Amino acid sequence: MAHSATTATNPNPSAMSDRCLNITSLEAKDIRWPTSLGAHGSDAMHTDPDYSCVYVTIHTAEGMQGYGLTFTLGRGTDIVLMAVNAMKRFVENRTTASIYQNFAKFWREITSESQLRWIGPEKGVTHLAVAAIINALWDLWAKIRGVPVWRLLTDMEPEELVSTIDFRYITDAITPKEAIALLRENKTICNDRIQDIVEGGYPAYTTQVGWLGYSDELIRSLCKKYLRAGFTAFKIKVGQDLENDIKQIGWSNRLMVDANQIWDVNTAIEWMEKLKEFQLLWIEEPTSPDDVLGHKKIAEALRKYNIGVATGEMCCNRVLFKQFLQENALEFCQIDSARIGGVNEILSVYLMAKKFGVKVCPHAGGVGLCEMVQHLQMWDYTSVSCTKQDRMVEFVDQQHEQFLHPAIINENACYVAPTAPGYSTELKQEAVAMFEYPIGTEWQRMFAEGIFKSV
Repeated sequence: MAHSATTATNPNPSAMSDRCLNITSLEAKDIRWPTSLGAHGSDAMHTDPDYSCVYVTIHTAEGMQGYGLTFTLGRGTDIVLMAVNAMKRFVENRTTASIYQNFAKFWREITSESQLRWIGPEKGVTHLAVAAIINALWDLWAKIRGVPVWRLLTDMEPEELVSTIDFRYITDAITPKEAIALLRENKTICNDRIQDIVEGGYPAYTTQVGWLGYSDELIRSLCKKYLRAGFTAFKIKVGQDLENDIKQIGWSNRLMVDANQIWDVNTAIEWMEKLKEFQLLWIEEPTSPDDVLGHKKIAEALRKYNIGVATGEMCCNRVLFKQFLQENALEFCQIDSARIGGVNEILSVYLMAKKFGVKVCPHAGGVGLCEMVQHLQMWDYTSVSCTKQDRMVEFVDQQHEQFLHPAIINENACYVAPTAPGYSTELKQEAVAMFEYPIGTEWQRMFAEGIFKSV
């Protein structure tokens, strides 16, 4: 079995057994929610976000559909939508077998098209568009096999899973042979971890209490609510006003802070030294998400205070993650299920993090991010890191009611393992009808009432 996009030519047995569907069309929509009205999602850098997504539906002649999305903050969603429509031709009028039997090759085709890659490559708008399409394809694949994505990944033989990854640019960090060996070693004792996930779920922390635009009164009220719900780990936004940051911090539970890229390197170190008394687990995105050496300097300065550096939600591709890991520039790796090129590329980051001994604590909270990333982290537990020690998944209590199979948190503040086939990415039809921008019924109402200006 070959393992790279350039050499993977022999389909594996389990892929051969998949039902082959004929893809007829790819449909994409701009969906937005007016979260800026309540300062939901606000932080030091993003003060008025309207949580949004480009929502992709892959239609097949046989009637089965795959749903995927990529998360955005309002303005600019239309630009990502244009990029998705520019890539439709890679998917339409193909069979699912032609994609899944050589998924790494397909992934390279869609990310390396000789003209489109000039406005990428593998970053920015084009890569957000890739994520929406790739996530829809994984949703469809899991439905073909009749399992949720986390079980699809867990049940794959190591050779099949590794064959979905394009290893170009990262073989100096991990090779296909190493990845297969890692997964093979963990496969023999996988069943117990599967049962543990099914029975107990996966630990969560919440950011819902800490949006920067919230009043102190609302923050206190939300803290009480989530403490009663069983949460013991919380993250708050910092970076605009040091005195206010100090006033808000001081809980006895596990606490993390997030600057959302607002600081220069030296400012980040100085600011965090003033917060060291609160025994913070991590500072998230202290500076530019592309500054590997800046993060390394911050991480080195803060280790004596036992404050880790967490970053990754804005990392644009596996190469940047590789450099962060090679330079020991982060203690907590935060993959985002819609930022880099979908599941295929994310798998490579998990495998590199395992090799370098770095904990993965995914970013979530935006539209559909909790729904998707729970699958990835559960697979990490069953098949890669095989531990929950110092690992958590972010949870934000927004927009879950819009999904057909929403993320669920149990009484122990753990994600409940999804059981429905797919990637948990299908929106309810009424949500699409209400919030498609600008023609949805809710947007038309808000335009008419002057709540938002009409486009």
